[in-house]
Amino acid sequence: MANFSKSNVPQFSVDVYQNEYLPEGGREVNAIVTVTATGGGTIGSAVTAPHLYPPGHGPSAAVAIMVDCSGSMDYPPTKMRNARDATAAAIDTLRDGVHFAVIGGTHVAKEVYPGGGRLAVADPTTREQAKQALRKLSAGGGTAIGTWLRLADRLLSAADVAIRHGILLTDGRNEHESPEDLKAALESCAGRFTCDARGVGTDWEVKEVTGIASALLGSADIVADPAGLAADFTRMMETAMGKEVADVALRLWTPVGTTIKFVKQVAPTVEDLTDRRTEAGPRAGDYPTGSWGDESRDYHVCVEVPAANIGQEMLAARVSLVIPQSSDGTARNLGAQGLVRAVWTDDMAASTSINPQVAHYTGQAELAQVIQQGLDLRKSGDIDGATAKLGRAVQLASASGNADTAKLLAKVVDVVDAATGTVRLKAKVAEADEMTLETRSTKTVRVKK
Repeated sequence: MANFSKSNVPQFSVDVYQNEYLPEGGREVNAIVTVTATGGGTIGSAVTAPHLYPPGHGPSAAVAIMVDCSGSMDYPPTKMRNARDATAAAIDTLRDGVHFAVIGGTHVAKEVYPGGGRLAVADPTTREQAKQALRKLSAGGGTAIGTWLRLADRLLSAADVAIRHGILLTDGRNEHESPEDLKAALESCAGRFTCDARGVGTDWEVKEVTGIASALLGSADIVADPAGLAADFTRMMETAMGKEVADVALRLWTPVGTTIKFVKQVAPTVEDLTDRRTEAGPRAGDYPTGSWGDESRDYHVCVEVPAANIGQEMLAARVSLVIPQSSDGTARNLGAQGLVRAVWTDDMAASTSINPQVAHYTGQAELAQVIQQGLDLRKSGDIDGATAKLGRAVQLASASGNADTAKLLAKVVDVVDAATGTVRLKAKVAEADEMTLETRSTKTVRVKK
């Protein structure tokens, strides 16, 4: 891991929102932890003029772009052309000094540029050479995404940089390797680089693409019309160029007798981090959050504390932000901390009120869950079950003001009454609409202030 200078590390802050009051015998403590990174000093330049950045003045970064070149990319022929154009647009968005490579993915992974197991360093010459190399990309062969990821990992790990990131595009199912092979590849790449995944068209598997993004702490989305790829790739690369510090972990310390029930990211998307904990000393554990630029995210922490008597109070958890393995091999504390408290009271009004942030994000997590359940039931032919789950989704989206998800739901169900969740399944649903709803089901809206 490269050293970070103060000039390119944002300042982190932690805010905790909770109702700390518990009734006698109460044991469950819920808190929303808002983490904000500001003032890294690079994101504006990176996004508005990425390659005007003087080399060495932005955060050091390496990016691998993995482009599906399987036979299905020729149907229609515009798909491969759009993928080439999108990759060229992403290359144009690279900041000078960023290391990069382009990988062509079929049932094997091939280095398209620069080749020889190396990464190129972005400047006007290498960007032009890379775009020339893209013209040779043609469609043919199968799909084995694990091999693409392993090659990206080998290339990215050779660079002594702060940020390692992948962009992966596929148009089909991962038919030429077993699910176990892909899972093993994701496990070996997790924590080594982050990766955004995109499915183009409608012949790919949503759970494969979202699973890749989830495992590698990136974003997932559908680009139903290949003509939209260039704009999407540009946005993805702009975001990647705005990242300023990698491998940030949410560290939770809890006192003796306290159990962590779950840790979830709840904004901008729902991502359960509970099982990704790594131990970090006595009663402390780290939960990975990936790379950060100037941005804010929300996390839901739920802990179970020992029962106590009225009038007692305790620290239920301490939240901090660290880079678990900095350049000298020790954890680096990023200087932000928040406290989760528990206070036992006989005031029923205090102990039974639910914090608005906790209530909101509990609803957003349920929204993501019932959409997935509803779509799975619809695919299995359980019309009544699907109607009930998607009706509940409509109700939750309406109540929380999640207008984007409400619009996507309205393409799958006819909404009779949003407030009560009364809906009818549409007889015919465009495949792209159903896949878009499933892919974006974990996107949340923040609490209205």
